[in-house]
Amino acid sequence: MSQPLRLGVAGLGTVGAGLLVLLQEHGSRLAHVLGRPIEVTGVSARSRTKKRSVPVEDFRWFDEVERLAVDPSIDVFVELIGGENGVAKSAVEAALKAGKHVVTANKALLAWHGTELARLAEKHGVSLNFEAAVAGAIPVIKTLRESLAANQVRRVYGIMNGTCNYILTKMQEEHRQFGDVLQEAQAKGYAEADPTFDIGGFDTAHKLALLTSLAFGTRVAFDQIHIEGIQSITQSDIEAADDLGYRIKLLGVALMTESGIEQRVHPAMVPKHSAIAEVSGVTNCVAVDSDFAGNLLLAGPGAGASATASAVASDILDIARGAVMPPFGVPAAKLRPYKRAKLGQHQGAYYVRLSVYDRPGAMAGITRRMGDREVSLESIVQRRPRWALPGIDARPKPGLPTPVILITHETTEEAIRGALDAIRKDGHVSETPQMIRIEPM
Repeated sequence: MSQPLRLGVAGLGTVGAGLLVLLQEHGSRLAHVLGRPIEVTGVSARSRTKKRSVPVEDFRWFDEVERLAVDPSIDVFVELIGGENGVAKSAVEAALKAGKHVVTANKALLAWHGTELARLAEKHGVSLNFEAAVAGAIPVIKTLRESLAANQVRRVYGIMNGTCNYILTKMQEEHRQFGDVLQEAQAKGYAEADPTFDIGGFDTAHKLALLTSLAFGTRVAFDQIHIEGIQSITQSDIEAADDLGYRIKLLGVALMTESGIEQRVHPAMVPKHSAIAEVSGVTNCVAVDSDFAGNLLLAGPGAGASATASAVASDILDIARGAVMPPFGVPAAKLRPYKRAKLGQHQGAYYVRLSVYDRPGAMAGITRRMGDREVSLESIVQRRPRWALPGIDARPKPGLPTPVILITHETTEEAIRGALDAIRKDGHVSETPQMIRIEPM
């Protein structure tokens, strides 16, 4: 049997502990399959004395992560610390410069520094693998980089944050408000004490930046993504979507247009009959539209110890087999500069919810503003709240705001935003208009 592949694991939290368990349980089988054993020879974490679900006393301990990254006793540096800068970045750079392969689950690090790290890995002839950085156990990185390499990808999109999908699913199934479900998600450990990273769309954006580079052969461009979160989604929006035949999902979308690449993260209405509408709870899914392979949908657990450890292990196995390829499928020197599509030129249909004062001329003023921007309306619906029981007068009260739903025909984002800005300034609505894209499937 060949020499063992020696790992240095930095970060012994949920994923790090899950990786150690996986290697313990399947070590002998993997050695048989690979023809060489995989051994953990060094570990590092913030606390040496912290109680963990797996014993680490038998491994050589490193108080300084950078020392583990360059130690002669390891062949592969496994970075599971997290964070776009700091010790994670310095340790990964040190490992690559020392000729160590790197496996990481750190989407933030790669979203900000992926192109330069890819150059560094290629310069030193080592791997930089990151299957676990996007969608947990779903093998979307390998699918784009390897399985679909012969295809021209037109669009990649999906549900990439389990926290947001859990919240939106609960709101839809149990008719609960956003804040109530968010508290439950925090209690169950699906959301952090400060949930902004998830519900604000930033986690999804980090992952989308990597998929965009893989799909279109461009440099990673996280700072070019339009980002909206789900904080503004109300139960009224969930109910209206249901009545109209849609589900609301937080999507990350990247597509090639005539003017450049669109990268956007935002809530979207998707048809109930679509496969992506059926993805519920903390499950993730990624769809890829390509020319020869057609439309693919990959779904599965997007987070958690076992799912993410499985993805980390798959990258380690590739290295054990001797597979070394450009991290983003194309040599870093040949990744094209990112060209962003013209702002506001995205075309599609939109859902708009307005809280309109019930007074003469209000609706006429609203439709006039839409017409000024050449926004054509497919439907206008004055909604009666679902909570209005028989015998309770839920009709609009003169002078008070009432919910009005508009569905537009295809238009540009620039046009609809301009119209809504004018409507708000006219004083016909009591709150900021809600706008949600209707995403074609």
